[in-house]
Amino acid sequence: FGSFFSGPLFTESATGRELNAIDSENSKNLQNDVFRLYQLEKDRVNSDHPYSKFFTGNKSTLLEGTKRQNINLREQLVKFYETYYSANEMSLAVVAPQSLSQLRKFVTDGFGSIPNREIDPPKGDWIYKVKPYGTSVNRRVPAEKTIVEIVPIQELRQVTITWPIMFASKEEREAFRLNKPDYFVSSLLGHEGVGSLLSYLKGKGWANSLGSLDNANLSDFITFEVTVELTNKGLGVIDDVCEAIFSYIRMMQKSPIPDYVFDENLQLDELEWRYTTKGPSGSYAQSLATAMDAFPPSLYIAGPRRLALKETEETLISSDDPRTSFKTKGQRDILKEACTDLISKLTVDNSFLTVFSKTFEGKTSKVEKWYGTNFNVRPIPMSTLMRWQNAVPAGSIGLAYPRKNVFIPSESGLRVKKKPPKESDPKALTFEEKMKPIPPPTVIRDDGDEGRWTVYFKQDEKFGKPKAFLIFQLLTGELYSSPLMASLGMLYSQCAADKLNEYIYDAGLAGLTYDLQVLPRGVRLTFGGYNDKLKTFASYVSSKLAKDLDDVLPKDEEEFERYKDNLLRALSAFKVKQPYGHAIYYSGLTQQPRNFQYTNEQLVASLTETSLPKLVDYVRTLWASGKGEALIQGNYDKAEALDIVNTIDKTLAFKPITADQYPARMKALPLPVTKPGEKPTRLSISEPNPSNNNAASHITLQCLGTSERDHVLIEIISAIIEEPFYDDLRTKQQLGYIVSSGVKGIDQARTLSIIVQSNVAPAEKLTSSMVKLLDGVSDKLLAPLTAVDIELFVKGLVDSRLEPDKQLAVEVTRNWSAISNGRFQYDRLQAEVAALLAITKEDIVGYWDQLYVKERRMLISEIVPRTGPTSKEPALGSGYSGGKPTTVLGIEDIDQLRANGEASRLNMLS
Repeated sequence: FGSFFSGPLFTESATGRELNAIDSENSKNLQNDVFRLYQLEKDRVNSDHPYSKFFTGNKSTLLEGTKRQNINLREQLVKFYETYYSANEMSLAVVAPQSLSQLRKFVTDGFGSIPNREIDPPKGDWIYKVKPYGTSVNRRVPAEKTIVEIVPIQELRQVTITWPIMFASKEEREAFRLNKPDYFVSSLLGHEGVGSLLSYLKGKGWANSLGSLDNANLSDFITFEVTVELTNKGLGVIDDVCEAIFSYIRMMQKSPIPDYVFDENLQLDELEWRYTTKGPSGSYAQSLATAMDAFPPSLYIAGPRRLALKETEETLISSDDPRTSFKTKGQRDILKEACTDLISKLTVDNSFLTVFSKTFEGKTSKVEKWYGTNFNVRPIPMSTLMRWQNAVPAGSIGLAYPRKNVFIPSESGLRVKKKPPKESDPKALTFEEKMKPIPPPTVIRDDGDEGRWTVYFKQDEKFGKPKAFLIFQLLTGELYSSPLMASLGMLYSQCAADKLNEYIYDAGLAGLTYDLQVLPRGVRLTFGGYNDKLKTFASYVSSKLAKDLDDVLPKDEEEFERYKDNLLRALSAFKVKQPYGHAIYYSGLTQQPRNFQYTNEQLVASLTETSLPKLVDYVRTLWASGKGEALIQGNYDKAEALDIVNTIDKTLAFKPITADQYPARMKALPLPVTKPGEKPTRLSISEPNPSNNNAASHITLQCLGTSERDHVLIEIISAIIEEPFYDDLRTKQQLGYIVSSGVKGIDQARTLSIIVQSNVAPAEKLTSSMVKLLDGVSDKLLAPLTAVDIELFVKGLVDSRLEPDKQLAVEVTRNWSAISNGRFQYDRLQAEVAALLAITKEDIVGYWDQLYVKERRMLISEIVPRTGPTSKEPALGSGYSGGKPTTVLGIEDIDQLRANGEASRLNMLS
């Protein structure tokens, strides 16, 4: 890795390959609203400022453009490296289990040869000199006091108010970064509780959601934004929506932010710091490297993660110990002053608007250069600006600062009931110790097969955090029995989340979580977070969901239509997913029973026809009957766990069902078997988005074996082919930017999947290239394997399984999976390790022969673009009526293919 910075080759061929990769990535992003909006944001910046430049580049700019200007691209690349790649302008963070002396040696050996050219940073030429915004700067699209109306790819309706916040000096920028006033101001504008902007806008029927944050975050400026996701009604009254936002800002400008807002934000932030858990080392290293460029050394870790980084105007915090309050009133006053300064800049004159809506289609006059985005730009009328400057008083429309948060846990509530033993160094554990299964949950209540509950419990004695998880599932087969029932379940989940939002928002800020899912086998409620007030939170939410139904149902037809529209637009977003996502989706459909996974089209059709009375009838029977399963795990004792279940049981008050009424568990549908010489099952489907000219092909090899040996062998095969496939398909053949492989699980079946997306090759070419590589796996990849090779592949898979869990949530998720799938195999990872250690080369070769030759269950899912050089129009169907497919199948054949799989599954079970 270090040699990339100290001695890159920059060969002509490598440069050409990277150009193709850049162009392929750019092609992938052309139909992405995020990239399209981002480029228009850049167009509103001073054209002399580097932020205004095209973001990713493509062949047109990097190859054709340089040729027209007689520029040698490789020479410029080398010149850029020799000018700017200097050790004094780099940051390096290494996170690893070795000692500091060992890491120092690794760094010296790996990175010590990077030249230090003692260069000045290039930003010195423009920072604090070239103004990014202002009425006198040149730019492609106007900013201040203008509105840009954009035609999106997805069914989006949103308005964003943007304020550029510019810094005049390095000191000003550093003070902003240390004080983080944007954090506090955005927490108020983006609040979702009683008296919030969102609460008011929802009450008027104008908004579905609202967010506030800083967007662009550079050395000399940030952009501060408020974005409102609009209803149809709200789209027609954007001026009113913006006036409400300016009303709230006027309140903040005229009425000081209460001290408790700062106190609570500090408490919540310090709680997270106090109980932070280890995450992936890769992302942690990235965050450290970024922080090294933004904060002084004493704050490399704390800087991005804590608030109130200054103790006084001259001194920084020096302790890592968690705080429960500000050290002094003066420390809080520093933040209040910084917030007051930021709020003073959130003026009407300093703002500009961006609106997304499909209603602008066919009515725009401008086209953005790089992404082809259709848009309008126009000045905001003076009368509107004046109205916003004199916005109605916040109190007159019910806007207010947030109430005090009652969910913040008390110090006494943060007591850990069972202290974990002193943490052992994972490196010091013997293999036998690592192989010892983690104690599983135990059954603390069993009402029998036809009784009410089976309750599983495990008190935490490993992680030592005052946290817990509560999972309740009511098994019933009625809630997902048709596309209509499934769509009503989705609608109910959305209604409940929205109607409860004012209550659960503060709980979420205080680290409590809630999730409601209507699933093929019933309805599931999950709660998590600090256990101090978790029972109260879970009891309230459960009561609203099961008893006070009118509180979670739409109050009238208008509100019902808002929820319905929201869900329909979310489902319509499927059409503009990436082609590789479509290929994966259709492949997955063929392996899932039709009553476990309804198609997107079925859900849209049923949702379109549903009504408020149908939703009311559905919800009134939701909790009527079933079999209860629960897992309580974390900082509770057994008595507390039983008390929680009793409370929830009284709230849900369902009628028990008999064992023969239990819903069936999902079983993966077998793909058709093809013999040597026969063509595998192949789907060829037209890309749903007519503007996306990328092709994709996804190949699935299915293994129905259920043993640990089967499961680890397919992972070994995946590990063996991963790098050679990537190197061949992406690096050598340059077929596309998206190239990946891996193993997926559906029920106890496992599939080996390979996927490529390309803007230069048709789907058939992608398929044939992948099949050619699969045909060569046995001779080219497996036959040359040595014992050392196999040992390395096995070691990687063993190490990943024996890596200790770093978070309670990970262990809870695995335990619940073992419970809900009915296999109760809590020691699955250890069993798979044992299977891995017994694998031989003959096992690998024999397994591949079975998987790819003797019993090949292979599916090819191709997505064919409707535009561009690789476009084609596949047939909608082939007339397939069952059995082994003999022709290429179309989208209309999928239902019959699934029916065939269901019949095959029944034959296997009989």
